[in-house]
Amino acid sequence: MAKNLIIYYSRKGENYWNGGIKNIAKGNTEIVAEFIQKAVGGDLFEVDTVKPYAADYYTCIDEAKKELHAQARPELKKYLDSIAEYDNVFVCGPCWWGTFPMAIFTQLEKLDFSGKKVMAVMTHEGSGLGSCERDLKKLCAGATFGQGLAIHGADASKSESTVASWAKNAL
Repeated sequence: MAKNLIIYYSRKGENYWNGGIKNIAKGNTEIVAEFIQKAVGGDLFEVDTVKPYAADYYTCIDEAKKELHAQARPELKKYLDSIAEYDNVFVCGPCWWGTFPMAIFTQLEKLDFSGKKVMAVMTHEGSGLGSCERDLKKLCAGATFGQGLAIHGADASKSESTVASWAKNAL
């Protein structure tokens, strides 16, 4: 039986939500990652930065933009050393300036994706998948890629059936 890994970064607290700012207790991407796990099984790995992003949403997106332009690789609290035991890897994150937060790339660059199947999952407020699939293809050498999934962030908590159906078909 294939073994699945769900790598995700998710923002709690202030988030952009249907044109405004809303404080959320659980990040949209974390909700979607858990729906994937429930649908197809697998291990969750949360990407968590040593230096937290600002609590204020607008300050956070400024920080994210600076990281993107600098191609920064923020330090993480913990790292996966290997994904050798996994067959499929779901990479999940919010759309920050058209791609994943740079912290996700910090983790991905440390892994060998040879022979793995990788699927992108992005929560967004209108950007869809942005360039995340293209960016994953650059970072995950040796992998094959399944179709990605974009979930409108404000609808994350209502997306379980969509996510489950997609995840089962992605494998």
